[in-house]
Amino acid sequence: QITDLGAQALATMLQHNRRIKELNLSSNNIGVSGAQALATMLQHNNKITELSLGGNNIGDSGAQALATMLQHNNTIRSLELEENNIGDSGAKALATMLQHNNTITTLVLFGNQITDLGAQALATMLQHNRTITDMNLSSNNIGVSGAQALKDVKAAKQANGMDFYVYL
Repeated sequence: QITDLGAQALATMLQHNRRIKELNLSSNNIGVSGAQALATMLQHNNKITELSLGGNNIGDSGAQALATMLQHNNTIRSLELEENNIGDSGAKALATMLQHNNTITTLVLFGNQITDLGAQALATMLQHNRTITDMNLSSNNIGVSGAQALKDVKAAKQANGMDFYVYL
């Protein structure tokens, strides 16, 4: 485990990265401060296309930092944030930024603390986002209304000939 200090050091080193395209720091206990350091670095990095930070307890604050990064980063295609204690405010922050993102195709948020409120924010985002084709929200706390909102978006996208998969 590299923890938050290791993530901060790695973020500094990767600011001028020209080769690494996939960064998998899953289960490294990077926490909020590690996620924030990586998010800052990724605002300026144009090589990393796949980011996996599952199982790092980044919470809503870490998700919000990554959401801010998405305003500036146009290379990440896959964002995996499973099992990070992300709740509705983190999901809403990601949803807000992803409405205008045109690079992410895969979003993995399974095993977090997202409820109907976060699911509805993500469903609203999906009405505007044209690039996400695969989203995993399984093992969250999503109830009937959140599931219905996502189901409706999925049906609309598929009716328009778009391949779209959402896992609840």
